[in-house]
Amino acid sequence: MLEKKLLKNLDFVLIGTILLLLLLSALVVTSASQSVIVSRPYYYAQRHIFNILLGLAAMFGILGLNYVHLAPRQKWVYGFMLFLLLIVLIPGVGHSSKGTTGWINLGFMNLQPSELAKLLFIISFAQFLADRQDELRTLKDFLPTFLYVAVPMLLIMAQPDLGTALVFIGIYFGMMFIGGANPRLLTALGATGLGVVILGIWIHFNVVECLPLKPYQIQRLVVFLDPYNDGKGGLGYGFNIIQSLVAIGSGGLWGKGWMSGSQVQGNFLPEHHTDFIFSVVGEELGFVGAAFILLLYLFLIYRSLLIALHAKDMFGTLIVTGIVSMFLFHLLVNVGMTVGVMPITGIPLPLLSYGGSSMLTNLLSLGLVLNIGMRRQKIVF
Repeated sequence: MLEKKLLKNLDFVLIGTILLLLLLSALVVTSASQSVIVSRPYYYAQRHIFNILLGLAAMFGILGLNYVHLAPRQKWVYGFMLFLLLIVLIPGVGHSSKGTTGWINLGFMNLQPSELAKLLFIISFAQFLADRQDELRTLKDFLPTFLYVAVPMLLIMAQPDLGTALVFIGIYFGMMFIGGANPRLLTALGATGLGVVILGIWIHFNVVECLPLKPYQIQRLVVFLDPYNDGKGGLGYGFNIIQSLVAIGSGGLWGKGWMSGSQVQGNFLPEHHTDFIFSVVGEELGFVGAAFILLLYLFLIYRSLLIALHAKDMFGTLIVTGIVSMFLFHLLVNVGMTVGVMPITGIPLPLLSYGGSSMLTNLLSLGLVLNIGMRRQKIVF
């Protein structure tokens, strides 16, 4: 039972923002999933609402746990994360979908451990960094942090799921920056890493094939530069991004109306209830609707950053920083992907895309943000 003194610190504005995003999510997914299974038009909508309710129960449920109790269990949290990422690779335990072995069937839902692993990593890495404040000055100091993030990334890439693995990089840099890492060294590492990736891509396409990527991942890079250069005149790997751009562009200022998008309802836009949900927003709700949803995301991030700023300890600050970094990375990559300024990676849009594990992880994460905000001041009994 929560104390009244704690409830006074609860950020009801943030809760309202979350609930508004979830309401819009339910409406958009209902429209987007109508044509996926013609014989059962509301199947995904019903599942999505169930996922939302399950996530909300988890979000409010975690408020009763004092987050500081997680700090001394840092190693257990990290170990549990590795356990989940390992068992999904065991034949017969992990289930495959679209070439990725990344799900465990729980009966009532298919759990994707790599989604939950992001939150578990944030919690454990927050205490890992809090224990090393002002000690991350040299490259040698950075080495343990490289290993800490590399292990889960490699396990996720083994599924293989490159998109989710990349999210860990965004989380890592955000938490390292706030955690007191040498900013010049951190910037240099980021710039060097980006330079190596760009050079590797150039060498792969102009000199010799050297990137350890699957053929479909290489094709995603090709169509990112030119969607029509897929060997099929835009009907191959470039089809998704072309249809996404058509959907968003045809929405105009006000959109075509809920359940009235021709690209969506005609099933021209692939994965429109998951990865390309923002394209549905653009077509049916137009520029105004898309801008409104983006503003809601930015406001959610702003309120979360205020909580990070006023957290009572570095552990809490770093947890919120990691969660904000996760949301921001997903937002930039997913929206960028749908408008053609980022390669297709299969990263969902938080709170909006269909997906039980993603919804559960995101709402659990926001519950932890609210938890930290509630306890931002020491309670005197």
